[in-house]
Amino acid sequence: MPVQYTSIVDEHLAVRRAAGLFDISHMGEVRVRGPRAAAFLNRALTNDIARLAPGQGQYTLMCNERGGVVDDLYAYQLAPEDYLLIINASRIEADVAWLTSQWRGAQVTAADSIENHSDQFGAIAVQGPRVAEFIGACFPGPSQGGLPVPAITALKKNQIGRFSWAEGIEPVWVGRTGYTGEDGFEAVVPAAMTEAVWGRILEAGKPCGLRPAGLGARDTLRTEMGYPLYGHELDETTTPIEAGVGFFVSLDKGEFMGRAVLAGQKVNGVSKRCIAFKLTDRSAPPRPGYAILDGAAGKNAIGKVVSGTQSPSLGVGIGMGYVPPASAQAGTAIAIDIRGRACPAVIVQKPIFRRPSS
Repeated sequence: MPVQYTSIVDEHLAVRRAAGLFDISHMGEVRVRGPRAAAFLNRALTNDIARLAPGQGQYTLMCNERGGVVDDLYAYQLAPEDYLLIINASRIEADVAWLTSQWRGAQVTAADSIENHSDQFGAIAVQGPRVAEFIGACFPGPSQGGLPVPAITALKKNQIGRFSWAEGIEPVWVGRTGYTGEDGFEAVVPAAMTEAVWGRILEAGKPCGLRPAGLGARDTLRTEMGYPLYGHELDETTTPIEAGVGFFVSLDKGEFMGRAVLAGQKVNGVSKRCIAFKLTDRSAPPRPGYAILDGAAGKNAIGKVVSGTQSPSLGVGIGMGYVPPASAQAGTAIAIDIRGRACPAVIVQKPIFRRPSS
């Protein structure tokens, strides 16, 4: 996926207003199957796999012993004893190594398996408020696996089904989720089919304003929503509690990797918190690594920007960063050191961009 096809702003606004098409084939896919699959995943991941039924998915995280995030991912239950993990491209090797190390020490049997299918599959995401108008023409008919629904548009958020593509070709998995804050679907398809799937969706969506979108628009869209990106908000030294995604940590499900540290942070607090902010004046956009300063005048550095960009939807600079908990309240005036100038900003609740109510 390129940074942009035409311009980041045009692609971003197409997703917010109509629809955008993303090639996310760089993402990884891991299949975990067998009678002990759920128990294994519940010890390896932070969310509670037991809450899933066939055709349902959840956002979750994989932590190390210190509670640091190895990766954030989506876990789907495709069928009883059959799970699909969608993992970050930059973390495929690290994730598979970590899961494999946990697998060796788990109480699994010969009937259980863990397989890295990342080289075998491509993936296409189509996102935007008009996607439901044309996606049914691309994947017609009822679901043939996962959640039993009469049509793809009957899926709800975080649900997945298996839908027809063409006569004589195996159905493909399509989930209703995404990374933009808009309605949308993600298709996981055999690698050889990726180009054909891209072409069909692009053709079907053109009358609704669909256009290809690249990495640049993906980043501005997810930043507007306050969604974390591995290597920015998340890494192996940062916990989900610090990153503000503690909702996806199920402390009551039993023991799992990193639980003791995360439970301690829930009780005792943390030394840093991830905040979202918006500049209050026009300036050059904030960038990762820029200092976060206390107060609008910005004399003392209190933290660091981890994601920053110009918001195409809002027309101002926005971002996320880490500051001490005492300085993390929404409404707090801060400043961002942009090229030696203290640019005033304010801490805001996530998402940073909120669609005006009609």
